[in-house]
Amino acid sequence: MIRTVSTTPYGDQKPGTSGLRKKVPVFQQQNYAENFIQSVFDALEGFAGKTLVVGGDGRFYNREVIQKVIAMAVANGFGRVVVGQGGILSTPAASNLIRKRKAFGGLILSASHNPGGPHEDFGIKYNAENGGPAPEKLTDAIYARSKVITSYKIADVGQVDLDHTGTFEVGGIKVEIVDPVADYAALMETLFDFDALRALFKSGFRMRFDAMHAVTGPYAKEILERRLGAAEGTARNFVPLEDFGGHHPDPNLVHAKELYDEMMGPNAPDFGAASDGDGDRNLIIGRGIFVTPSDSLAMLAANAHLAPGYKAGLKGIARSMPTSGAADRVAEKLGIGMYETPTGWKFFGNLLDAGMATICGEESAGTGSDHVREKDGLWAVLLWLNILAVRGESAKEIAAKHWVTYGRNYYSRHDYEEVETDRANALVDALRAKLGSLPGTSVRGMKIASADDFAYNDPVDGSVSKNQGIRILFEGGSRVVFRLSGTGTSGATLRVYIERYEPDPARHGLDTQAALADLIKAAEDIAGIRSHTGRDKPSVIT
Repeated sequence: MIRTVSTTPYGDQKPGTSGLRKKVPVFQQQNYAENFIQSVFDALEGFAGKTLVVGGDGRFYNREVIQKVIAMAVANGFGRVVVGQGGILSTPAASNLIRKRKAFGGLILSASHNPGGPHEDFGIKYNAENGGPAPEKLTDAIYARSKVITSYKIADVGQVDLDHTGTFEVGGIKVEIVDPVADYAALMETLFDFDALRALFKSGFRMRFDAMHAVTGPYAKEILERRLGAAEGTARNFVPLEDFGGHHPDPNLVHAKELYDEMMGPNAPDFGAASDGDGDRNLIIGRGIFVTPSDSLAMLAANAHLAPGYKAGLKGIARSMPTSGAADRVAEKLGIGMYETPTGWKFFGNLLDAGMATICGEESAGTGSDHVREKDGLWAVLLWLNILAVRGESAKEIAAKHWVTYGRNYYSRHDYEEVETDRANALVDALRAKLGSLPGTSVRGMKIASADDFAYNDPVDGSVSKNQGIRILFEGGSRVVFRLSGTGTSGATLRVYIERYEPDPARHGLDTQAALADLIKAAEDIAGIRSHTGRDKPSVIT
């Protein structure tokens, strides 16, 4: 039976760069999840009889919301719902499944790298038929609908068994429970030389992969250990847990410190990596070296031709504006397009769909290619392994040779988390107000060449995205960028990005924070971070 349930709107259901993210108790409010799901369906057209893909990262409340989605998909007229077994689907695997099944779209239940648990974070985002995040036009329509919604449709179908694969009749439509790993692993086999990777592991190559008790655990166990022959135990923390084992599933040097310490210590493995809550981010650490996400993007692009899926070369490279310019130098040498976009993977989708870019990346540990329309943590790890296997060199050796060829972009991000929203906005407003007066002035002995609030003109559809981050560019190529992040659920996160280009190989061995010390002080001078936020140091430095 299909019911129409009266409801009242919530005013806080505006999707961010990666969907709607709130604390679990917020989503548990009466009709809260149902309102948002119905608002998504109401903003769409033409899905009658079509397929909807559903899955998530296994965090707390994942299963309950999947049951709601299935019941509401039945009531709203979808013809088939494809669900990852156990409610599990990594974000890149969901993107692949949407594309492979030619689905109308998909709902991914995740708050990515944010903590999970009864009082932690939950999220819902809609991905379109290309497998990529909903464009701004659609998220704006979803938000507009959520503010005026008066009812939602739901079918009384009972609890669907999510734990056994197969196709079932549910409320007159087909619900298919699928192995969440199989299709994704098959795709990886088409891109990378699995024979070379098997030989690498057979030679005694040792690796650590920290799945952080998040969604990539089953993927890493299947691909790295079972298909490639890596030693048992290579994949650690591989069982997805509703609270990620009480840890923060963010693959950075703070939350993956145990992995970092092992890779920097005696008898370190040859290679270390980690992924996040929903599997779209990556951490790359070679023996004795942390490879920044910005450098990883550049090094992957420079060597991608060594993997079978990219032997024909790259069509172009795209990076988010705050990401360092390291990849720009690779694109210049390869003679291909280089695109600088706002933060948010959805901005890469148009470039990928138009065949203008092959590899994309963000400084926030997201890298991917045109094989799906999401960033893909395990893909980046496998491409690194393919490069290591072919070159026969360590990650540290590859990085050193790369810097000699292209120069080194010293780069760091300072995050001030959970800043009171009004204080964070006041800082940004004050910065914007003085942008016009900064060029030509000097700070800490460095002359400011230009200052602006980044705006993006999409070369594919002509859309314009303004106010995407404040850039202070110094003579000589250094820069500082200020941006408020939309990935948190409480307060605001102020991100400060600091970058210095160093062409001299004799100066490539400096400590990153020491190499950036004067720029870090300049950022404080320019923005008044301490006075605006009350913080005398960042929450996280990466």
